Amino acid sequence: MNELLPLLSGLSKRRNSHTVFNPYRDEQLLNNLRVYIEQVLKQESPRILLVGEAYGFRGGRLTGIPFSSGCLYDDVDHPFLESLKPLIYRSANDLVAENTASIVWRYLQDKPFVPLFWNSFPFHPHPSRVQRKNRAPNVSEIKEGIGYLRLLCDLYQPDLIAGLGRKGAESIQRAFPEKEIIYIRHPSYGGKKEFISGMDSLYRLVGSG
Repeated sequence: MNELLPLLSGLSKRRNSHTVFNPYRDEQLLNNLRVYIEQVLKQESPRILLVGEAYGFRGGRLTGIPFSSGCLYDDVDHPFLESLKPLIYRSANDLVAENTASIVWRYLQDKPFVPLFWNSFPFHPHPSRVQRKNRAPNVSEIKEGIGYLRLLCDLYQPDLIAGLGRKGAESIQRAFPEKEIIYIRHPSYGGKKEFISGMDSLYRLVGSG
């Protein structure tokens, strides 16, 4: 899909640093993202964009796909994941679980369509020189992520945009100050119940609750 080229090209050129890892320097993970977005776009359904914070070291850093993990495609029985599984690359060394991804996709099991997931900073921010830890993206990184978010929105043309957690909501508000932003509680750190309630409300808004 040629419309994806500006986004994918921009992501792939972002350099790694002592505090940021870019999975899209890896062509296989960049292709995973391409396949994922294309599969979401094939759905004939309302379009919901859900924006989280950033990749974690056990999740998107290893797969290139937001809100996913290497184990997800084996652990959660979901038609969308089943369709994606044979099309993406998964390293045998990286088949680990990620709690947030599991909660999110188990929630989606009985839904007729899936949202497009993204992150305010579509890379893995970590403490200096400590790869196997996560940190929240800072103000400059969220600002950096706005360019990618706008490219994605131009392509996807969402009917609804929601922030999954405060950083996600902040990113959307900065990128689209004229739009109404829906906030949904992140499921981590005891937020699972509020996350489910927020997602139920979101699906009802598009008539699929």
